[in-house]
Amino acid sequence: MDIFNQLLQGFATAATPVNLLWCFVGCALGTAIGVLPGIGPAVAVAMLLPITAKVEATASMIFFAGIYYGAMYGGSTTSILLNTPGETASMVTAMEGNRMAKSGRAGAALATAAIGSFVAGTIATVLVTLFAPVVAELAVKLGPPEYFLLMVLAFTTVSAVLGKSTVRGLTALFVGLAAGLVGLDQISGQARYTGGVPELLDGVEIVLVAVGLFAVAEAMYAVLYEGRMVESQNKMSRVYMSGRDWRRSWPAWLRGTAIGAPFGCIPAGGTEIPTFLSYATEKKLAKEGDRAEFGSSGAIEGVAGPEAANNATVTAAMIPLLTLGIPTSNTTAILLGAFQNYGIQPGPQLFTSSSALVWALIASLYIGNVMLLVLNLPMVGLWVKLLKIPKPYLYAGILIFATVGVYGMRQSAFDLFLLYGIGVLGVMMRRFDFPTAPIVVGMILGPLAEAQLRNAMSIGEGNAMVFLQRPMSLILIVVVLMVLILPRLAKRWTGRQRVS
Repeated sequence: MDIFNQLLQGFATAATPVNLLWCFVGCALGTAIGVLPGIGPAVAVAMLLPITAKVEATASMIFFAGIYYGAMYGGSTTSILLNTPGETASMVTAMEGNRMAKSGRAGAALATAAIGSFVAGTIATVLVTLFAPVVAELAVKLGPPEYFLLMVLAFTTVSAVLGKSTVRGLTALFVGLAAGLVGLDQISGQARYTGGVPELLDGVEIVLVAVGLFAVAEAMYAVLYEGRMVESQNKMSRVYMSGRDWRRSWPAWLRGTAIGAPFGCIPAGGTEIPTFLSYATEKKLAKEGDRAEFGSSGAIEGVAGPEAANNATVTAAMIPLLTLGIPTSNTTAILLGAFQNYGIQPGPQLFTSSSALVWALIASLYIGNVMLLVLNLPMVGLWVKLLKIPKPYLYAGILIFATVGVYGMRQSAFDLFLLYGIGVLGVMMRRFDFPTAPIVVGMILGPLAEAQLRNAMSIGEGNAMVFLQRPMSLILIVVVLMVLILPRLAKRWTGRQRVS
């Protein structure tokens, strides 16, 4: 009952005219960004992070959450009509959705994607409401050794899972950890790795790094390496589902939600695995006649299931972010930085120290889901027109917005040099397939992990055995080793199966 009362208070906060406006703007902007190919929610949130200097914390978090979900919704439109996924999460939707569009059923594909996203997002938000406080209560009982190992778990999952190569992921992580050490030491007050530059005494701004790695690098990479891709756009049909479409879609929505939600709850990273799993499940469970549509004219289950899995994963990812401070994707890593800009550290204490903000944020997820359904179904035609914006103008606008935003934080010319230097680093990382999320995670959690390690060693009086003597920390060590070892064993096993 206490959860219900706190949620009602959250609705009272989130439903104020100002917060509703921020939610609407975030949802609309997120949808527009999701529609534009190549510009995902991570780029959008990174580009808009500087507003945290001027906007109140609750409104800002509601705004970013709106962008986060809106971009996931919008990605299905460009996937279905243009076969150009705006996000990796929409790759599976493009497989069947574009075939449906080519056979004159674009409206049904867009409708099942929007309604499936709403259903999955709402169910997953209920799970966040019910289980996030429980996880937070359990996590409060953890000590410094457990906290340190939780952060090590975040490092390994983000590094090993988000990138194509564990070595590249860990390399990016160590770059982030090194950047996090720049500035004054938390205990001794000594300057570390500043190179005699006064501007670095306060450390490297996480906002600046996020904007450089995502927004600036995205625009520069598009100009340098991506040719002018011209896709034929399929004709829009009325956004409408027949009775048969409904009968085939609703079980796929529920199955997709059941597959996606657990992947969001655990720090496994990414929406690719649950969306592909959902697609494979729908293909296997389809009736004989319906199965023939997969890969030919387009099966509606192949759009409904993966879209539901995608949105369930994205919503449930708020549980590890809010309760443990563990981000499981590029966007949640940047959201973690947005929290820190307000001096708020997501983790077990968040539900007690910033209770009003957390429950307003959770309430806004319910409101945002309804807003997105209203925005997506009747206004698809408007979103499609965004695809006509010339790419040079689009990327020039991103660079201008990023530059003005970063300069506005401290009015420092040094920050601009650093911004574009980090942008060049981001381009090189993309060029050679290095994941960028581990850098952001390393920078944010690195100093916190250092502090917890020092506290843990103090508890153990300098003896590292303190990590093995506590049951929970021992379990976390086993989980970290499993994250690093199991994927390799699975690859070897599948390789042997193919050979035999």
